Amino acid sequence: MILRRSSGPSLVGRTAKTVGRTAVIAGAATAVSNKVSARQAPAPPGVAAPPEPAGLSPEAIAQLKSIAELHASGVLTDEEFATQKARILG
Repeated sequence: MILRRSSGPSLVGRTAKTVGRTAVIAGAATAVSNKVSARQAPAPPGVAAPPEPAGLSPEAIAQLKSIAELHASGVLTDEEFATQKARILG
């Protein structure tokens, strides 16, 4: 009986191809993992946290809404509304 060799790559060739593919995937996964870790790392000591964005606190916004409702309903005059608004906005 005559055995014919398959026309595809040999076992060694297939193994080398698989090992190479695995190395590329592992290298890419390591690179991604390192970038994610660097982003999630806490700031080193001595580095100040970024300042909070300038704006109004939730309490100031609530106060402004409250005086706006009072002004709209006629409880506060235009002058009183302007005075209170200036006080809140400081």
